[in-house]
Amino acid sequence: MKRRQLLQAASLAAALPRFAIAQAFPTKPIRYIVPVAAGGGNDMIARVVGERWGAALGQTFVIENQSGGGGVVACQSTMRAAPDGYTLMQGYVATHGTTPATRHVSYDAIKDFTPIGMIGATPNVLAINANVPAKTVQEFIDYVKAQNGKVSYGSAGAGSLTHLTMELFKQETGVQMVHVPYRGIAPAINDVLGNQTQAMFPGLAAALPHIRSGRMRPLAVTGKQRSAQLKDVPTMEEVGFKGFDAMQWYGSVGPAGIPADVVKRLNETQVAVLKAPDMAEKLASEAVEPWPMTPDQFGQYIRSEVQRWTALAKARNIHLDE
Repeated sequence: MKRRQLLQAASLAAALPRFAIAQAFPTKPIRYIVPVAAGGGNDMIARVVGERWGAALGQTFVIENQSGGGGVVACQSTMRAAPDGYTLMQGYVATHGTTPATRHVSYDAIKDFTPIGMIGATPNVLAINANVPAKTVQEFIDYVKAQNGKVSYGSAGAGSLTHLTMELFKQETGVQMVHVPYRGIAPAINDVLGNQTQAMFPGLAAALPHIRSGRMRPLAVTGKQRSAQLKDVPTMEEVGFKGFDAMQWYGSVGPAGIPADVVKRLNETQVAVLKAPDMAEKLASEAVEPWPMTPDQFGQYIRSEVQRWTALAKARNIHLDE
């Protein structure tokens, strides 16, 4: 009996420090790595959410921008950090979806990270130059087929979400278009506006000003439901493309091995921040809608994204390693 009591006491004593740490967490500022340069939508989302998330936890979120390598530099810094919850990163569709699907990277998007939670997502929109004689997706498909490969589309770069989403469209429809990759979304949109290219699949935030000016025509949006900012534009699913829900998403991750109780506290406070009545308004400038998830749900989502884009890259023979 004494032996059993001693073992139980020893087990409890070993668990107490871990329990105490979780109860006290956090006791110092949290480093929040953003895998892009300061400025722009990704960075804005991190700062808006980080400010409130830190307040909910009673500590400051220190935003640290680490651009480079398409997010690889930030991913390496995060995966090598101590798994104590004090270093987190804003993962997004590139770092934990399209980049590992199209090239060899020095991290495993699933095994090397602890998912904390989804922050939000914005759809991509199939947008065409206003002079293209098509008002629906089917009319655009018919137009492209009639042009015998003369239609071109722009992207923010090879392997980007804008590239892969249009390749998914080509795979689903059988149309042939010439890919013109750019260094970023702005020059790609400029050439659609100038009719040097005729179509693209930009994120909604980047496309909205040009859609509202009438210089770009939206035909459909990705995702499972219509965008609140383009209520008259159908989803790809509505026009017959089941499962066509490619999204520009953002979430938080940490290095692999963060204790479950610390993850739970981080996730619960993040979810509370995202459910605040005015958070949707705060993120609306980037057309991002809050999309809170549990850590398990977010982990499953990351797995599905890696699988989806890896399968497409193989099918379309997209390999970007030098």
